[in-house]
Amino acid sequence: MSFMTKPSLVDLVGVGLNATDTLIPLATYPERGSKVEYSNASIMPGGQAASTVIACQTWGLSTRYVGKLGDDEAAALHRREFARAGVDARLITVPNAASPQSLILVDSGGERTVIQRRDSRLQLQPADLDRDWITNARCFHTDGCETAAATLAASWARAAGIPTVADLDEAYPGVDDLIASIDHLIVSRDFPVLLTGERNLEQALRRLKTRYGCAVTAATLGQDGVLAWDGREFHLRPAFCVHVADTTGAGDIFHAGFIYGLLQDWPLPQILDFACAAAALNCTASGARGGIRPVQHIHELMAATPRYAAAPAAE
Repeated sequence: MSFMTKPSLVDLVGVGLNATDTLIPLATYPERGSKVEYSNASIMPGGQAASTVIACQTWGLSTRYVGKLGDDEAAALHRREFARAGVDARLITVPNAASPQSLILVDSGGERTVIQRRDSRLQLQPADLDRDWITNARCFHTDGCETAAATLAASWARAAGIPTVADLDEAYPGVDDLIASIDHLIVSRDFPVLLTGERNLEQALRRLKTRYGCAVTAATLGQDGVLAWDGREFHLRPAFCVHVADTTGAGDIFHAGFIYGLLQDWPLPQILDFACAAAALNCTASGARGGIRPVQHIHELMAATPRYAAAPAAE
């Protein structure tokens, strides 16, 4: 698909996953072979990079999203949401393909289990990208799932002097080449250990920074918050205490908060606190984007809400 309009400069460009989520709240998580009743299900837009972009746009940043969709009603839902938010959506349509779907089981404590379906034809390819989409931005973000395309886009951003951010939770084939172009590597708790073989999280984050030359390596830790290494010191910022309705999208909104703070040129501890607060608020509502709150509300939570006790997250 060709796009006739030359892209304008935006604050953030995101390359990565979108999905349509079907959320099913459950009183108890089902045991194998059991039958469990549910009372309702909600269909909502989600996806890692797409949700990060939507959050940043909601907070007043200008954004662009690059991804693939099928030609079904789920695709129409995403197009409407991007248009409603004001995102410059560069969407490639795949005829006769079903858009990505996720079934999300949410237990009474708000913890979610995700069951995904994705047509392989919806994998974003390097040939799908336009360099101008990437380089006309102040910051680049990817979830890395479409690794080859993400790697090319990140290399373009790096060559243009644009700060790059990645949200990774799996060691996809080719991920080493991607991380080599990432400045701010913010990953799930288990990823540093998985990639380095180093069981101690602090040491694993040190190794990632040394190996790839990132400015910051960090791991999100659920209610323990985030542990970040900037090459001089570790920053452990515990999460804020809120009533958790649904953890879906917490990591996506954390990354959005990080990007927002990065573009304000805040010091790293303040960026991490803002990201933790944004993620915490998102957990108070259902859906990957259900708890995206205004920037003022995030600052109010930071000022007035206690945190969980600092845990030995580096062990």
